[in-house]
Order: sequence, then structure tokens, then C-alpha cells
Amino acid sequence: MLEERKIPREWVMLALESPDHTEIGADNNVHYIKESNEFGPRTFRVIVNPRATPNRVITFFFDRRLRTPL
Repeated sequence: MLEERKIPREWVMLALESPDHTEIGADNNVHYIKESNEFGPRTFRVIVNPRATPNRVITFFFDRRLRTPL
């Protein structure tokens, strides 16, 4: 997934290790939200299934809905 989207693995790790915000989704997945200024002010979201062992990253995407700083 990361290679296809040309997303540095470091971004995912940064969001997981030091998120700016976290949310629990309706499906109980954890959403790690992180701001990045690497390519302009953008916010990305890493969604993790905490019930899987080990925890599984489901997806990573730039969240256009979050245009204002957290």
C-alpha cells in the first residue's frame, strides 16, 4: 500500500508514535491523525485495527476534511 502511494514509511510510524490527535471510529478502529508540512499543510490519517495481533494498519490517507489545524 505504501509503495503504491509513494508514502514514506516514516510518516506512518510518526503518526503512530506521536499523533496530534486520535479518534475511535464507529467500528472501534483507532484513527491516528498527524499534521505534516512536508508538501504544504496537510493532515493525514492512519487507521489501525487494534483487535488484530499484532495491530494491523488498515489504511493511510490524506484527510481533506481536516483543513484547519488540530
